[in-house]
Amino acid sequence: MAFSADELRVLRRALANALHPAPLPDEDVQDCLRLAGSVDEAVGEAGRLRTFLLADLVRYRDALPGSAAGYLELLQDALAAGYDPCPEDLAALRAQRSRPVAAALLERCRVLAERSVRARLAGRAVSTTAPAPRSRLLALPGGRGAVAEPERPKAPAAPPRPVPTPERPAPKPSEVFPPRRRPAPPSQQRAAG
Repeated sequence: MAFSADELRVLRRALANALHPAPLPDEDVQDCLRLAGSVDEAVGEAGRLRTFLLADLVRYRDALPGSAAGYLELLQDALAAGYDPCPEDLAALRAQRSRPVAAALLERCRVLAERSVRARLAGRAVSTTAPAPRSRLLALPGGRGAVAEPERPKAPAAPPRPVPTPERPAPKPSEVFPPRRRPAPPSQQRAAG
């Protein structure tokens, strides 16, 4: 996740206030709430993209062996995003292990699956779904309800600004990312002879 320069300034002020609590002007509180909303939206979008990627992975796995190249590519993307391979993935990779990429992925998935089983046996749950949504930021320490410090004059209160709401729903991953197309085979030139 990348922050803009304005968002970084808001984040810096919020962190400074967390370290040294002091009353915040209403404008700073609104900026923090907008930033929290943006972070929530980004987390939600990441969850939607992860769900889309996993559904695509299942679709390609179900279409094996004809979709082997696409499946292996999607599995690599999913593993890079923190996906915990399931028994169906291991079975699919065993069936495709004659391919060097599949053999390497099978070994990687075996290690990840073994690590996941050990973690479960140790009592630590390993999530295979998107993380739970983060709770909303409702108040900041030192915000509107805090008592003002005597040596620091309070800025004049600005009228509360409404937090912008999206005018349209967030697009689905299929609307943002078009389906993957296989490249056309290279044209073969015939030797004159």
